[in-house]
Amino acid sequence: MVLLINLSKVLPIIFLLFSGIGLFGSLWIMIPAPTFSLLPLGVVAPEISPWLILLNAIALVLTSSQLQVGVVEEVAIIASLGGLLLSGLPLIQLPAANDKLASSMAAVLGGDYLNKIPTSLQKQMRPQPFVLLDVFRGIPLEEVRIQRGVVFASPSGVALRLNLYQPLVTGKYPTIIIIYGGAWQNGTANSDETFSRYMAAQGYSVIAIDYRHAPQYKFPSQLEDVQTALQYIQSHAEQLEVDWERLAIMGRSAGGHLALLTAYQPDALPFRAVVSYYAPSNLTEGYNEPPFPNPIKTHAILHDFLGAGPQEIPEIYQKASPASYVRGNLPPSLLVYADNDHVVQAKFGQRLHQKLHSYGNSTVFLNIPWAEHAFDSVFFGLSNQVALYYTERFLAWALLIERGGLDG
Repeated sequence: MVLLINLSKVLPIIFLLFSGIGLFGSLWIMIPAPTFSLLPLGVVAPEISPWLILLNAIALVLTSSQLQVGVVEEVAIIASLGGLLLSGLPLIQLPAANDKLASSMAAVLGGDYLNKIPTSLQKQMRPQPFVLLDVFRGIPLEEVRIQRGVVFASPSGVALRLNLYQPLVTGKYPTIIIIYGGAWQNGTANSDETFSRYMAAQGYSVIAIDYRHAPQYKFPSQLEDVQTALQYIQSHAEQLEVDWERLAIMGRSAGGHLALLTAYQPDALPFRAVVSYYAPSNLTEGYNEPPFPNPIKTHAILHDFLGAGPQEIPEIYQKASPASYVRGNLPPSLLVYADNDHVVQAKFGQRLHQKLHSYGNSTVFLNIPWAEHAFDSVFFGLSNQVALYYTERFLAWALLIERGGLDG
């Protein structure tokens, strides 16, 4: 009897705690992180929203099933209902957002571009933009060959390394050069390895490259290191199993900035495509129009990278901005942004897209309305599933279809 009495007092508190955790996690789908330490909550919450739906639903069922519903239980029920509403927002937005993304792809690549991808390759790709089961079990990965830590240069005594991710069968493969993000200050060639492994299993040589970091090494050191890596890859193309005529470059955030900057240079290699996730494109505009809230302190990051503000060194900001190099006949560009990004705002990607389009370039702008910066750090998450679905199709179009054939 005593045990039953104690349980009747303890259970409502447990249910309230359970409901509170669900609501707290769900709130970050809507609330922007005010500080860098809280930013991971804003990044992760939308991506695990199906988990939060499940958590809130379980809390609601458990609390509602009690024979007696007191004040504590009522508060828990309200919290669970609020959490359910918030955690369901990304999935509610998904159908309309996906229709828009699919239309953007078809408008640039052609309405029948999917039909041109061989059936054998399509079977390896994501079957849908979103697979609910994969949020809970993870996205399956196939075995690939991996070689890490190949030193390609040592500028200023800093050993720069690259990683290779390749299909199990040796051969000459279309190649994706990947540059990691991290505010030009952090990261290694090991970053985002899950994506590199995934794409290698699709039949690509994926090469993740390193570069020197700010603030010790300021721009253009990072661009020079990317160009050095490309020279190394070109001179070792046979050894690295690189099809030099089918080459794409890709990056995320600061890495996306370097990818765009590299691909748009007047003397750039003949890239078949450039893919950029949530990258700065006009650093002067980024400095003058910081996000609110501003968890990474944009001004400090740009000072560390470039040395000062745009008022002091406007020519450096212009030289470091991919938008400055836009002209005709640039490689096709896939620009992926997050509408709730409080690090690199989606409007800058939209402006770059419009400028590219005005010069007659093939450019696809994909905006994920519920996502925050670095959404793809949760590889199985809702936003990355959507981005991955379209990224792999864009790369197949650019590297395997547009200029003919699967000849490798």
